[in-house]
Amino acid sequence: MEDFRRAYLRLCKEGGVEPQESVVAQLQQSRAAQGSRLDLSRQSLSADTCSVLARAFQKDTVFTEVLLSDCMLSEEGAKVLLSGLFGNTTVKVLDLKGNNLRSMGAEVLGKLLARNKTLRRLVLEWNALGMWDEAFSLFCEGLASNGVLTQLDLRNNQINHHGAAELALALKRNTAVQALDLRWNNIGLLGGRTLLEALQKNRSIMQLEMAGNNIPSDTLKALEQTTGHNSDRQSTTRESCSRTQVLSKEIQMLKEGKGRQFLSLMETIDRQREEMGRSNGSTSVQIGQLQEALNERKSAVNSLNAKLQMTEAALALSEQKNHNTGELLTRVKAEKEEERERQSREWKKEQEDGALRGGQLLREIQDLTETNGQLRNKVEEIERRCKSQQQQIFELKQELTNSTAELKLQLAQAEDRLEIEKRRSKQSLQDMDSLRQKEVEHVNRHLEESERALQERIFKLEGQRIQLEEELSRAKAACVTERAQAEEDLGKVRAQVRLDEQEHVSSLEEKLRSVRSLQQEVQLHCSQQKQTISELQAKNSQQGMEINGLRRRTEELQQELSGKDQEKVAEVSRVKVELQEQIGHLQAERTAQGGLKEKISALEREVKALSSNHREVLLDKESEMSSMLEKLRLKEAEIQRTREDEAHRASYLQSAVLAYVQGSPLGHYSSPKK
Repeated sequence: MEDFRRAYLRLCKEGGVEPQESVVAQLQQSRAAQGSRLDLSRQSLSADTCSVLARAFQKDTVFTEVLLSDCMLSEEGAKVLLSGLFGNTTVKVLDLKGNNLRSMGAEVLGKLLARNKTLRRLVLEWNALGMWDEAFSLFCEGLASNGVLTQLDLRNNQINHHGAAELALALKRNTAVQALDLRWNNIGLLGGRTLLEALQKNRSIMQLEMAGNNIPSDTLKALEQTTGHNSDRQSTTRESCSRTQVLSKEIQMLKEGKGRQFLSLMETIDRQREEMGRSNGSTSVQIGQLQEALNERKSAVNSLNAKLQMTEAALALSEQKNHNTGELLTRVKAEKEEERERQSREWKKEQEDGALRGGQLLREIQDLTETNGQLRNKVEEIERRCKSQQQQIFELKQELTNSTAELKLQLAQAEDRLEIEKRRSKQSLQDMDSLRQKEVEHVNRHLEESERALQERIFKLEGQRIQLEEELSRAKAACVTERAQAEEDLGKVRAQVRLDEQEHVSSLEEKLRSVRSLQQEVQLHCSQQKQTISELQAKNSQQGMEINGLRRRTEELQQELSGKDQEKVAEVSRVKVELQEQIGHLQAERTAQGGLKEKISALEREVKALSSNHREVLLDKESEMSSMLEKLRLKEAEIQRTREDEAHRASYLQSAVLAYVQGSPLGHYSSPKK
């Protein structure tokens, strides 16, 4: 506020213009009030003051209302002042009442409306804009291109039927003006008809004042009806927009919640799959370990067989060397063969046990595959149920659309009869001038009450429709959850389910569009037809019965949905129980595999003990063989000594015999001794 006053004084000083005391005083008052309103009404503003104010308004960001009524603006002053508001972004209300604006003022006002994007209300009462057709046509062109002005006051502007035609052309293109005041002009019958044609295409004007224009009463009534239809249409569009926003928010919240549930379910299923994978991996690792242990035992048995063969060869060689030790070696060999047969029998038994266990594992794997096939069949059944539920939802939607269409037709008939009663009441009121105001007030009150009752009934029906749509959305969410469960078990079906969901959403959107188009058509019918008050009560009772039927239908739907939810919960619990049983079977297999490991370790210990015992026996036998060989060598040495003694004895006897034969036994006998 203070900034605007300082800017005004500074601009006056720069332009060499003396500030007007009245303007400065008014700025001082507005500064003290600390408001956003600049009131310069009934202040005669010169052209220089207008130029300074225009320059100040170009940079102003404080005032939202500017009142310049009865300021006696000149053509030049009005042009300069209004041109200063072209680029203003804060002024929303402009009052130019009683300034006798003419052709130049009308042209500048047209430019202002074409360029300014913030002005909401424009008051041009008691001017002479309609006297100049070309200037007023430029003003109407600016109004047609404006998209923000909502209130326009053109009272007492000498607008004739030509100006009304220009204004009608502008209103056909304008979609922002909601209130238009054309009282006390000279529009006439032709101008009224052109405005009526324009209002049939314009759906934004909700308030139109046409008193004092020499327009027939039927044209005025038609104009009132069109503006009333526009107001009803605007109210219904606002309500529908608000409801659609609320529904979209609720649908978004439901989608987010179902998405979170879907993600949590996917996480749990992924965890279960990971656990199953880990358990399968551990079982495969254990089976591999068992196979490795069996291979090791086979290699150990082969080594034992090789050792036995070596011992047999050694025993055969020892038999060839000594027949006496052969009997002992044959007995040892028989014992070894018995032990080998016993070990082979035990090994065969272990192989048979391993084969049985492998067959059990294969059978369990086949059982698991069969359970997977059963789960897949269940998923297919769930998909078929989803399709049947979608068909039921579609039928319910058709029933809902039919019921809404019937209700809207009944409302249209009621409004038609109301319109007939209004016309009759207005004709009777024209005949009775003395009681006109009282009866009009009474009828208006009565009609307002009936309209309120109808609006309440419509709101109730809309609420029920919203409830049904919510139930449909819940059913849709249930279908989405079932599809999500199917996606959890079969990854290939996910893309197809998503496509189905998108098609379902698009079909719902198309149905919503069709419902909206039906609402618009019903509103058009409501604008043409109304109903009497006496029949409204009967119709209301019938509608109440229909509403009760709809409520019963919604309760049945809720019961069906609750039953379906219970079935889903039972199926989920049954699947969980099956998974737990499978996990128990796997744990039992794990324990059995642990017992097998213990048995294998015990068998390995027995084999080690047997191998150690065999080694000790072989060492004993080798020591016995070495002792027997030593004895043989000793006996051979004794035999050799005995042979040498016998040879000496034989040679001695031979020499003795020869000596005896030769006759000199003593000499010969002594000679060999030497």
